[in-house]
Amino acid sequence: MVDNAIYRDGKRVLSPTNPAEAIAALNRTPGGLAWIGLYRPSADELLEMENDFDLHPLAIEDAVGAHQRPKLERYAEVFFVVLRAAHYVDEREEVEFGELHLFVGPNFVISVRHSESPDLSVVRRRMENDPDLLALGPIAVLYAIMDAVVDQYAPVVAGLETDIDQIEAQVFEGDPAVSRRIYELSQEVLDFQRATLPLAGMLEMLRSQFDQVEGTLELKRAFRDVADHVAVVNDRVDGFRQTLREILTVNATLVAQRQNEDMKKLAETSNHQNDEVKRISAWAAIFFAPTVVTGIYGMNFDFMPELHFVWGYPAALALMATLSIGLYVMFKRRGWL
Repeated sequence: MVDNAIYRDGKRVLSPTNPAEAIAALNRTPGGLAWIGLYRPSADELLEMENDFDLHPLAIEDAVGAHQRPKLERYAEVFFVVLRAAHYVDEREEVEFGELHLFVGPNFVISVRHSESPDLSVVRRRMENDPDLLALGPIAVLYAIMDAVVDQYAPVVAGLETDIDQIEAQVFEGDPAVSRRIYELSQEVLDFQRATLPLAGMLEMLRSQFDQVEGTLELKRAFRDVADHVAVVNDRVDGFRQTLREILTVNATLVAQRQNEDMKKLAETSNHQNDEVKRISAWAAIFFAPTVVTGIYGMNFDFMPELHFVWGYPAALALMATLSIGLYVMFKRRGWL
């Protein structure tokens, strides 16, 4: 148990040391409000309060097991609320979540935290410094806690926006690691949206339950203010998802363009190499033709045609020249030279 207090008319009158004392003190305090703060309680600790505070077994099971999505459930006169606080770690570009469970009854609030965030001691001090608000009862405490959780979303939104701006610049710089960064940040935005999106419906449901609560008008205004903040956050987060999708599409297009340019350069290089091979092959063929003629007439046989022919040597030179010129003309017409 982190903190335990009994309030009357918005002021702390008792600070019991355990839930049993809180129950006894609450019974002795007409119009009192018990606010019990628990941090990672065991199932036995919550079950001890089941009958005294009329807590539903399913709600206790959820509160002990944690890992719940934000929701609002009503069991008779007790509301069971699950909230997810958020904190953005810019160095890792990750959204860290803290889970908070609340049992809100006619004259009590039991808060069950499973993480360091949110720090409800700040909320308690705020409420104790505003007795008029605290005097409105358990629903006012629920409002203050939800308001604190939603206020913590603003730095998360700012951190995500900063990283998205950096990613936009990174995309046009051609950084190959940006695709992975876009995907990972998209997952963080999606997880954040899962924490914020259900709050709108929860707040609307709460506002519809105030007919039997004193200070109805003031509480409706307070919850409407929280709902407005939630709407802004949800709009921004939805915009982040769309922006990241568009950035991913643009990045894919730029990557494809760079790949096409690389393929074009590779094709140009290949064509240039082919031209060089053609040119070398053409000159090799031109020089090969005279070599064949000279090779044949270079053989030392006694009986060879035209060996003793007077015009044999000029004829051989003419043949070599004709072959070379003919090959040159042919390769030139085909564009090899």
